[in-house]
Amino acid sequence: MSEQTVIENPMKKIRIAKVTVNIGIGEPGERLNRAYSLLEELTHAKPVLTKAKRSIRDFGVRKGTSIGVKVTLRGEQAVEFLKRALEAVGNKVKGTSFDDYGNFSFGIVEHTLLPGTRYDPEVGIFGMDIAVTLERPGYRVMRRRNKPSRLPRRHRITREEAVDFFKKELGVEVS
Repeated sequence: MSEQTVIENPMKKIRIAKVTVNIGIGEPGERLNRAYSLLEELTHAKPVLTKAKRSIRDFGVRKGTSIGVKVTLRGEQAVEFLKRALEAVGNKVKGTSFDDYGNFSFGIVEHTLLPGTRYDPEVGIFGMDIAVTLERPGYRVMRRRNKPSRLPRRHRITREEAVDFFKKELGVEVS
């Protein structure tokens, strides 16, 4: 068989499972409310407040207080936001941003760098962290409630496969 007639296994096809956007404030109050409304406006999804896992006396943070907001995007909405976010960083991502399982994270210093976003003095400027999770068909086997089981190593996504995926699908330059 020639290279053109080789059919790719559909179970090996990589896809974006979710994009998680996080804004960490570090304190409850008015800034947290502004970050909540900003994240809702940018992603068109309802954010969730994140709570402190433990008390840190030096920072004045108590366990259980709301210190940030996050939103999880899936499907087409996730891909659209990811394209805008990558445009904000010039479609360049460090190679060290990828983990051993193909996921990667990057940060945006100011939300005003996102295309189509203007600076509003009443809101202020917020930075955000963006985490992208990749998966293949069949990953549900790990997460299902009834009889969950492990995935074999050959089915997991490697760092190199993830880098190739982002280069081909989104035109990201990995340095």
